[in-house]
Amino acid sequence: MITVFPEKDSSLIKRIFEDKNIPYNEKSGLVSAKFGDEVLGLCLYYLDEKKIEILYIEPTDDIMLADGILRSALHVASERFIFDARYGENTDSEIFNKLGFIKNAQKRTLDIDKLFGGCHCQK
Repeated sequence: MITVFPEKDSSLIKRIFEDKNIPYNEKSGLVSAKFGDEVLGLCLYYLDEKKIEILYIEPTDDIMLADGILRSALHVASERFIFDARYGENTDSEIFNKLGFIKNAQKRTLDIDKLFGGCHCQK
């Protein structure tokens, strides 16, 4: 069974941020998809009291898995009543476009309301 959940271990989160060459700080978070102990994908983000910023997501070649991972990360924010979702300046927007989550490409905003609907993935 595949599980997708936010990681709680701050040392693991820090290590993965470092592995991806993304600065780690107190806002850093990670959602991972696993099959047993095997990591199938992940999403790195910054989350504060106002917004979530998606910094990295993989895989990008398995659209359904990427959709589930992104939705799980956005769900973490929505549980805290945070609905301002963005993707980082250095983040490839193509995956968000394929998933149908881009709200405004110039402002790099994501439509978190799509979290509550079905997948609108484009292949």
